[in-house]
Amino acid sequence: MHATYHPHVKLARPDVFHPRIVFAGCSSMPEGDGDDDGLVAALRTRGLHVRWLSWDDPATRDADVVILRATWDYADRLDEFLSWVRSIRHLINSPELVGWNTDKRYLHDLHRAGVPVVPTQYFEIGQAVTVPDGEVVVKPAVGAGSAGAQRFVDPAAAAAHAATLQAQGRAVLVQPYDPRIADGETALVFLGGEESHAFTKGPILPPAGRAPEFEATGTYATETLSEADPDDEVWQVGRQAVAAVTRMFGIEPEDLLYARVDVIGGAEDPRLLELELIEPSLGFRQLSAADRDAAERRFALGVESALERFGLGPFSHRRP
Repeated sequence: MHATYHPHVKLARPDVFHPRIVFAGCSSMPEGDGDDDGLVAALRTRGLHVRWLSWDDPATRDADVVILRATWDYADRLDEFLSWVRSIRHLINSPELVGWNTDKRYLHDLHRAGVPVVPTQYFEIGQAVTVPDGEVVVKPAVGAGSAGAQRFVDPAAAAAHAATLQAQGRAVLVQPYDPRIADGETALVFLGGEESHAFTKGPILPPAGRAPEFEATGTYATETLSEADPDDEVWQVGRQAVAAVTRMFGIEPEDLLYARVDVIGGAEDPRLLELELIEPSLGFRQLSAADRDAAERRFALGVESALERFGLGPFSHRRP
């Protein structure tokens, strides 16, 4: 059961400002998938009270701070979502980062910044799609939960899928299929710009010609997760990605409350597949109890620091 913040609750220190904090989910999962359940208690331990709301609930606009956690339907409602993002008083991560991270053409920006990324071709809506030889993955440039992503060995079938996505108003990415994905992806979690923990995501896309299986609500493709202890060369890809983002946006590492860097490959030629700054699962459930407590505490401390930066610390609004 989720603890929630209610404005009428009598608080122990009425002279201390208690900011209204919202974790944003989506209508099919308004309280997320359960992975973040411990964050509510971790924040409460710091004297911070949070409630879950679907991002499109009008009450989110009354919050002092909204933290994106499970807004997994944004890709299907992108214009509406970005308009909402800009309407929020204080959003974590920031609206600028969110706007950039919604479109996977950010992979080109990271590549130009020197981050080793999976080779990627980007095709605008209406642009002729060329498919390289060999097995490929075709996916929408704006997408979440692997929706619309498929593997192909037949170039004509790959081009047809790309054309279908473009006809739906979606730009397209074409990437060579890297067989190392059979070993899964390594999800590197950074909290406050610092490496926290990692977990492995088993391969999601089935062989060519089949669509991935989705969980019960149809929100995201079913995943198989487990704890991971990546080589330093893999962590280095994550560090490079975080450093590139902080340079591009002129921010400090701690301004990134959370980031997840998905990498394929091990110590030899690891490559960034995706950088998740909007609504990534952070894999808390894959950790041991002690490691999970430590990671959730780091998240809570990051929220506390963000509140200070926003001028929403406990003594920022003295009550009479």
